[in-house]
Amino acid sequence: MPHKHNADRRHRIGKMKFKVTNCAEYEAGLCRRGSLTVWLTPEALIGWAAPRRKTRGGQPRYSDLAIETTLMLGMVFGLRLRQSEGLLRSVLDMMGLDLSVPDHTTLSRRARTWKPSGRSNHRQHVAGSSIHVLVDSTGLKIYGAGQWLEEQHGAKSRRGWRKLHLAVDADSGEVIAHSLTDQETGDASQLEPLLDQINEEIGQFTADGAYDGYPNYDAVLRHSAGAQVVIPPSNSVERPSAQSCCQRDDHIASMQIDGRLKWQTSTGYGKRALAETAMGRYKGFIGPRLRARSFLSQQTEAAIGVSILNRMLACGRPKSVRCEVSAEGTK
Repeated sequence: MPHKHNADRRHRIGKMKFKVTNCAEYEAGLCRRGSLTVWLTPEALIGWAAPRRKTRGGQPRYSDLAIETTLMLGMVFGLRLRQSEGLLRSVLDMMGLDLSVPDHTTLSRRARTWKPSGRSNHRQHVAGSSIHVLVDSTGLKIYGAGQWLEEQHGAKSRRGWRKLHLAVDADSGEVIAHSLTDQETGDASQLEPLLDQINEEIGQFTADGAYDGYPNYDAVLRHSAGAQVVIPPSNSVERPSAQSCCQRDDHIASMQIDGRLKWQTSTGYGKRALAETAMGRYKGFIGPRLRARSFLSQQTEAAIGVSILNRMLACGRPKSVRCEVSAEGTK
């Protein structure tokens, strides 16, 4: 029940409790997240050198995979570029590998032109099945000239930030699509770019009221014709000719008959909280702010952060079940 409804009677509602059923497996996965073998894979070492280009210009020395590995290693252990360079050099020396390490200036420059590698992710999707997609956005702080003036001279300025848009698989918790925009970009404008990154069939699409609107319903149905779109209507105005999409009108009618809380239960809208869980996981593991200064480098940082998050989730994920609440706890 939302806090704004019946707040004076919430003390009678028992708090939900959950129990982790795979404690040993989950604990081993948490320990494995700190292993260097998880982040420095043989595939990265094999593809360390950049392929020779056949066009005019200088030859790159490091592949995009080498740049990604170095940046990923630094983000996992919370290091700056110079410290990431030193850590990787010491690891390669202990492994007895004669590989050069990108210096911090190369990492800063190549981060602006980095492109994701063609490696397969850790996603294990069952062929022929559909997925439940959750979409939401969150803000990430950035450090700019306004923050410098505020720290040095006490000048009041508006803090800048970026907006990270995420599409999450409700069953696995994995981030399957993302985009980073400025703070002025609306959430609904990034719906189609997120859908373009999803190759699987969507069975249900859930988002909050910021994505309400018939164009967004049509965009989801163009991607997956049989998808169930669950978005709470921000107003109760129905489209006169709803031939192509009438799901929004069904939601409005259901809310008018049974109320909003029953509509949330019947449609499974409560699973949208898992998208907020993914955003909290990102800020907890990667951090609530972006370290890069340029926008292109910030997009690279966010993309690598999402890759780190998915790899950590693949190492170990808790399987929890809801515990039964005793009758005494509800008094």
